[in-house]
Amino acid sequence: MEVSAIAESVFSLFIIILVGVYGSKKKIITPEINKGLTDILIKIALPFMIVSSFIFTYDDTIRTNVLKTFYLSLTAYALMAVFSWLALFPVKNDKKIILHFANVFVNTGYVGFPVLYSIYGAEGVIYGSIFNMFFVVFVWTYGLLLFKGSLNKNEIKKEMLSVILNPSILAVFIGIFMMISGIRLPAPIFSSIKSIGNITGPLSMFIIGNILSNVKIKNHFRDWTIYYGITLKLVAIPLTIYLFSLLLNDYSKAVNSVIVMTAMPASAMTSILAESFDKEKEFAAIIVSATTLLSLITVPALIQFTTYFAP
Repeated sequence: MEVSAIAESVFSLFIIILVGVYGSKKKIITPEINKGLTDILIKIALPFMIVSSFIFTYDDTIRTNVLKTFYLSLTAYALMAVFSWLALFPVKNDKKIILHFANVFVNTGYVGFPVLYSIYGAEGVIYGSIFNMFFVVFVWTYGLLLFKGSLNKNEIKKEMLSVILNPSILAVFIGIFMMISGIRLPAPIFSSIKSIGNITGPLSMFIIGNILSNVKIKNHFRDWTIYYGITLKLVAIPLTIYLFSLLLNDYSKAVNSVIVMTAMPASAMTSILAESFDKEKEFAAIIVSATTLLSLITVPALIQFTTYFAP
């Protein structure tokens, strides 16, 4: 896909974000409606999009790439965690927790999947789904541990059960089963699944627009940790992952999809958990909003950079 087409796709998502901002400012999208939209996105639209992405004709390369994405995603998370922890040495207290969480846990659902779909189509969503599996597993284990400080055995069992029953995880299992078994759904059913999945992009951009409209970034212009954290999240970490990928000498869509996912803005879970544990709530909201807004520039730039140096 040409870089101009990538930039066009990302810009179209930005326009939908502006519609979301407008809806929030005009009280069309109220907090209650936004919560409902989020539930629809996470529990219905995104799982349907994941399942539909597995329903097309495969070749041996795609099957190999699916397996490859498992260890690529795991490696990417390990690199993000280690690099982030070392780079955040100058930051202290709860802000370090917020920035570390934001660096490791990217916005796979609201931004990642729509962007991957616009670049690589259904195949990209498949690889993104594998990456998202590790997101769900780690956010409710390692991520929760960051905020709580420790987890007892009962809490671990409870969180692991919620991971297994997560709609997106179930959707990946269903998709992989369909891919292995070669099951083909009747046309009307497939059309319905795809139609529901297609609302993921616009719905997620509406939600992001609502988040952006309610944050007063100007009150934190003098906080150097915000600029430092944003630079780490959107520039340093994705470039580190990209430089590591060069060692693999692999320029497949699987590798590129993982790189793109690591370049996504901070997950909305950053704000949600900060609110739940009362740790730098407004700081977390600013990090989520600012990285989301600036990613509209940095993601196309990263893709153009990696495309330029690809053989």
